Amino acid sequence: MYRKILKAIKKYDTIIIARHIGVDPDALCSQLALRDAIRLNFPEKKVLAIGTGSQKFAHIGKLDRLEKVENALLIVTDTPDKKRVDSVNFSQFSYIIKIDHHPFVESFADIEFINDKASSTCEIIMKLLMQMKFTINSSISELLYMGLVSDSNRFLFDSTTPELFYLVSCYLKKYPFELSKCYQKLYLRPINEVRLEGYIALNMKVTEHGLGYITITDDVIHEFEVDSASAGNMINNFNFIKEVLVWVTMTEDVKNNQIRVSIRSRGPVINQVAEKYHGGGHKFASGARVPTMEEAMKIIEELDQVVAKYQSEVRENGN
Repeated sequence: MYRKILKAIKKYDTIIIARHIGVDPDALCSQLALRDAIRLNFPEKKVLAIGTGSQKFAHIGKLDRLEKVENALLIVTDTPDKKRVDSVNFSQFSYIIKIDHHPFVESFADIEFINDKASSTCEIIMKLLMQMKFTINSSISELLYMGLVSDSNRFLFDSTTPELFYLVSCYLKKYPFELSKCYQKLYLRPINEVRLEGYIALNMKVTEHGLGYITITDDVIHEFEVDSASAGNMINNFNFIKEVLVWVTMTEDVKNNQIRVSIRSRGPVINQVAEKYHGGGHKFASGARVPTMEEAMKIIEELDQVVAKYQSEVRENGN
C-alpha cells in the first residue's frame, strides 16, 4: 500500500489534499503535514491543501486557494464518505487516494488506505512518511503531533498503544519541537469559550439512564460572543462526569441553517445513531448535522434508548 501511494505521488505533478467539512485538528494537521512533506521532497510539484478554514484553528497553518486543475491527484484525509469531503469537485481528478482512520462507510477512491484502529489520521501519516522514507522537519512533526494529540484526547482513548508511544518518541527524538508551545496552540482559548463551558456544565440536562445533553441556541452563541463550532469543539472536556455515559451538544448554526450535533460516549456505541441522521464517526465519538432542532431531539431520544440498553446489559452481566 505504501508503495502504491508513493508511486501515485511521484506520477502526478499537481496534488490536491482535502479533508472533511467542519474542520478539526486531526483533519487539518494531517492535510497540512502531508502537503508540506510532499513539497519538501518534491519541490517541483504543485501541492495544495484546500477546504473551508476556521478562525479557531487559523494559527495552526494556512490553507491554499484551489485553482482549476487537470490530470491531478486528489488525496483525501480523515474522511470516510464522499459527501463529507470539503470543497472538492471529484470530476476534476484523474486519481484519488483516501487516508483515514474512521470505520469504513463507502469506497470512493482508487486507493483506500484505512486503519480504524489508529488513534488519528495523523498517526497513519506518520507511519506513511516513515515507510516512504520522506525527509521531514520539526514543523511537520509538530503538525502531526498536534493532530494525533487532539484526536486521542492527549492519549486518553483506548486507541493509544505502546506502538503509538514508540512512533511519537521517534518523531520527537529526530524532529524535536517545543511541546509547551504546541499545547498552547491546541488548548489556549479566549475567556468567552471558558465561560461557555461553564454555561454548558450548569445547564446540561441528564436523563435517568445517563445521557447528558444541552441545546446551544443562537441567542446563547451571541451572548457569549463565540461561533457555532465552539460548543462542539469543547465536548471532550466533559468526559469525566460520573453520572453521564453519553453526552451531546446541539448547537444552532443560523448561518448554515442547521443544527450541529456532537456526541461522545464512555461505553455505549453511538456512531450507528449518528449514521441514521447523515452523520457518523467512531464508536465513541461521532456527530451529525440536521436541519431542525426537532430532528436533533430525535437523536437524543434514540441515544437515550442506546444508553438504557447498555446500562441494562451491564447490570445483567454483573459489572
